[in-house]
Amino acid sequence: MQISRRADYGVRVILDLATNCRQERASTHDIAARQNIPSPFLAKIISQLALAGLITTYRGAGGGVSLSRPSSQISLLNVIEALEGPIVLNRCVTDPEGCPQNDRCPVHDVWIRAQAELVALLAATTFDQLARSNRYPPT
Repeated sequence: MQISRRADYGVRVILDLATNCRQERASTHDIAARQNIPSPFLAKIISQLALAGLITTYRGAGGGVSLSRPSSQISLLNVIEALEGPIVLNRCVTDPEGCPQNDRCPVHDVWIRAQAELVALLAATTFDQLARSNRYPPT
């Protein structure tokens, strides 16, 4: 399992906005340059994040994007699910009846536990925590 480039870029966009202390809005051009994201791909990501209610977009002169709510209220899970949909490690986790091995599979409980732990970790990790990390320089 690997996080897609879209999800990785989406996380970088939200983190960039969470650390953008000097101004409320950031231009997509500046985000693309700071995060090394191709502009056409960034536009699609911005659109999906806006549809999910994580960012607000502003048109025209002085436009740009900003977080729709405080970074303390946006988790890694929010961003990943906005761009990729729900996290599902194996189909048997969400549809046990769809798996012919369900009744005798020794791995089923491991998949359920692993997914629950991953989702809980991502949900508990907010962008204010990440922005305050000494590993991420402010913009």
